[in-house]
Amino acid sequence: MSVNHYTYRVTWSPEDGEHVGLCVEFPSLSWLATAPEEALSGIRQMVAEAAVDMQARGEPMPKPLAEKHYSGEFRVRIPPEVHRALAMQAAEQGISLNRLASAKLAG
Repeated sequence: MSVNHYTYRVTWSPEDGEHVGLCVEFPSLSWLATAPEEALSGIRQMVAEAAVDMQARGEPMPKPLAEKHYSGEFRVRIPPEVHRALAMQAAEQGISLNRLASAKLAG
């Protein structure tokens, strides 16, 4: 599996006063650098090294988020009064509760 398929992100860390490189599939790893390009390069190298170590120990590699299948379904528990209010709002708009919830989540 290629470490190029993982999800990388660079953000600013006010606490450290530097950019931090992150990889979603390896949440315990990070790389600090003064330039964002260096933070990205650093985290990519760190993930590559971690992958070599994991493979050498026979550990399973995390599946890249981009390669996972998503069903489009998930359950959310909400208070009954919120459920009622949303159901009424959907009915007033003439749409399903699923469509209303999807629109609210997307917006």
